[in-house]
Amino acid sequence: MERQRHFVLVHGACHGAWCWYKVATLLKSAGHRVTALDMAASGVHPKRVDELQSISDYFEPLMKFMASLLPEERVILVGHSMGGLGISVAMERFPEKISSAVFAAAIMPGPDLSFTSAREEYARRIDLMDSQYMFDNGPNNPPTSLLFGPDCMATQFYHLSPTEDLTLAMSLLRPQALFSDEATQKEVGVTKEKYGSIPRAYILCDVDVIIKEGLQRWIIENNPPDEVMVVPGSDYMPMFSKPQETCSCLLEIAKKYF
Repeated sequence: MERQRHFVLVHGACHGAWCWYKVATLLKSAGHRVTALDMAASGVHPKRVDELQSISDYFEPLMKFMASLLPEERVILVGHSMGGLGISVAMERFPEKISSAVFAAAIMPGPDLSFTSAREEYARRIDLMDSQYMFDNGPNNPPTSLLFGPDCMATQFYHLSPTEDLTLAMSLLRPQALFSDEATQKEVGVTKEKYGSIPRAYILCDVDVIIKEGLQRWIIENNPPDEVMVVPGSDYMPMFSKPQETCSCLLEIAKKYF
């Protein structure tokens, strides 16, 4: 009988634990434990976006969960998009509790690839179209939060996903807190000794039109993981457009790196 694994799923910006409902169901049906977490001020988490002062506040639910694990427990972390930052921080803080980490169309900083460098490359290549930035401190200051626009969601995020999942997302999106690159870099810095000790896999979405394949491969080339797996025909949201294939990748990674 196959050994049970424990998958911890971390969503991307503006989304929540709800976005994993298909993949979580498939993993549970295969006999595994699944924990899908809401980051602070996301999904049904009670905090408001204006209560978050740093990216550490945003990722606090993940860090609390990791700290709550028993000493002998080991999990497989899965981060989508911005969730890649969260699992990177968890890898640095709790390497002994993680058997492997999976980055799905995700930002993946490393010891030799700073968050700031990755963020600059993302900003150069990504167009968020009708997304709205909020300026709580006045228009002359940097934006404090972001909410993806309906056209951006329909044409760049969910263009190959079922329309009912786009409808679900539009009803559940919450603004994403934004923090300065300098402050974030200090909080998400990782080392070869801790972060680098954990096997990493990258799930590449080849029809992603927001974080295009070229940008995903740039991340991979600048911070090479142990394994790269492609989900053919997937948009930016592989958990919706290709849930079976995404689940298969996770199960294969779990067998190989547990």
